[in-house]
Amino acid sequence: MEWVRAFHVLSVIAWMAGMLYLPRLFVYHADAEVGTVQSETFKIMERRLYRGITTPAMIATWVFGLWLAFGFGLVDFSQGWMWLKAVLVLALSAVHGFYGRLLRAFQHDRNQRPSKFFRAINEIPFVMAIFIVIAVIVKPF
Repeated sequence: MEWVRAFHVLSVIAWMAGMLYLPRLFVYHADAEVGTVQSETFKIMERRLYRGITTPAMIATWVFGLWLAFGFGLVDFSQGWMWLKAVLVLALSAVHGFYGRLLRAFQHDRNQRPSKFFRAINEIPFVMAIFIVIAVIVKPF
């Protein structure tokens, strides 16, 4: 069980790293002129980060998390903190999917959003992570 927990935590760290870095790349990509070397470089960086690190890390987080919850019976679904965590992880997964849509817009040179938008959404995953960690560690309800 401790190995599964360790891999779950490592997966979460990798997922969060990608979720925090990808919108930062979008900030700079939004300011780059379409068709420039800089814009094309951002496309490569974003695609590799999303497909090569962030998405596999999300999948691993889910696999190891569900394994811990159901394989070892560590979760008591009668406690409110677990439901809060589940909702927040689902919401974080939705944000991940939204980032995928933004990535596709950049890949096809169809981004219409300013860099300020990407600066704002950059904080969303970290705020969600704060509440997830508090729910799991403190178990407030």
